[in-house]
Amino acid sequence: MEAKQYIEKNRTRFYDELFSLIRIPSISAQPEHQQDMRACAEQWRKLLLSAGVDTAEIMETSSNPVVFATKIIDPSAPTVLVYAHYDVMPVEPLDLWDTNPFEPVIRDGRLWARGADDDKGQSFLQVKGFEIALKERWLHCNVKFLFEGGEEIGSPGLAEFCAEHKEMLKSDIILVSDNSMVGKNVPSITTGLRGLAYWEVEVIGPNRDLHSGIFGGAVANPINVLCKIIADITDKNGYITIPHFYDDVEEVSAAERAMLAEVPHNDKDYAESIGVKALFGEKDFSTLERTAIRPTFDVCGIWGGYTAEGSKTVLPSKATAKMSCRLVPHQQHEKISQLFIDYIYSVVPDYVTVKVTPMHGGDGYVCPIDMPAYKIAERAYEKAFGKRPLAVRRGGSIPIIADFERILGVKSLLMGFGLESNAIHSPNENQQIEIMEKGIIAVAEFYKEFGK
Repeated sequence: MEAKQYIEKNRTRFYDELFSLIRIPSISAQPEHQQDMRACAEQWRKLLLSAGVDTAEIMETSSNPVVFATKIIDPSAPTVLVYAHYDVMPVEPLDLWDTNPFEPVIRDGRLWARGADDDKGQSFLQVKGFEIALKERWLHCNVKFLFEGGEEIGSPGLAEFCAEHKEMLKSDIILVSDNSMVGKNVPSITTGLRGLAYWEVEVIGPNRDLHSGIFGGAVANPINVLCKIIADITDKNGYITIPHFYDDVEEVSAAERAMLAEVPHNDKDYAESIGVKALFGEKDFSTLERTAIRPTFDVCGIWGGYTAEGSKTVLPSKATAKMSCRLVPHQQHEKISQLFIDYIYSVVPDYVTVKVTPMHGGDGYVCPIDMPAYKIAERAYEKAFGKRPLAVRRGGSIPIIADFERILGVKSLLMGFGLESNAIHSPNENQQIEIMEKGIIAVAEFYKEFGK
């Protein structure tokens, strides 16, 4: 039986199983959902067993539990480790949802719900692709599953878990479906992810808020100082001015830049779609290059002084901003974090004090497009979608992927099937049914060839 026929025969069961996961509000960021986290892990354990694994267990970490399952075909055969996460983002603001975020609805060819794409829908298609390969006797490799419950909060405890269980997690390739394709009709495999460094910066002036008329002109305003510091971090060409920031930036080959240029893109349409008059970024790089292969600096939030309705003539005591850098492969997030901290302390004037608090971070990742597993995935996509997938670096981050390579010594293959229109992390998250089912076929086709 072909994979498509298997899906048609089992479609009702498939979606009943997926809905059972989606209905569990496994929101890792909100403590009131701790019981839901465990309930979702338990449901995944049951579904993995029904899909055909030999063993499936819930294992503790310093954060939420992981689900670990195995199917051993032959101890001497190659092994695939499938990584995914069962936690989801908060759903607020609820009033912007057209339907209950935890009551899945199929409408207009799409599945609407929190987790429809990120990552319950995408992890589910990995499991169903495995199930088809197993039941149709296409499986020529061992398969392990590692599903965590904290990706949306930075995967706390997972790196330590991997270090403690290196032998248990031993594999030849890691499959991940937690990312997107270029478009519905433009299949692509993600070959690179940017890293991340994140800080909170607080500038402190007087010991209390002051009357801006009485004290203005004599005392530095922390908001003004903070804004000046921020403004100086980038120049008019979008270049980051922090000393040595670019020392380790990878120079992408002309061949890979040419592949990126194959991605269908129009700057005018792009700008209109997000409601801006014009685009801005680092000089001498295209929009796609700026969002995929170049580092960035951004202010993610800023506050201080009086922000309520009406006016208040106040010179604030302090001002705070959250800032982040997207990093490219070879830029180590810890090194960049220290460079940023040193830079801020070096430029802050002596009429204020500053406090820099580093927050979470992670390194970038590159998947070689000449490794055998990538070539197999490329052929699997072609069978499922009818055309060869593009090799594309993406601007987002999955920090644990770099940890996998560092700790386990294994490359990850990013077989994502999301679309930008799927509104992950936002109200009305969704996934196209057609794409989801083609994703299942691609995974099954991968197993048909891998380890053969």
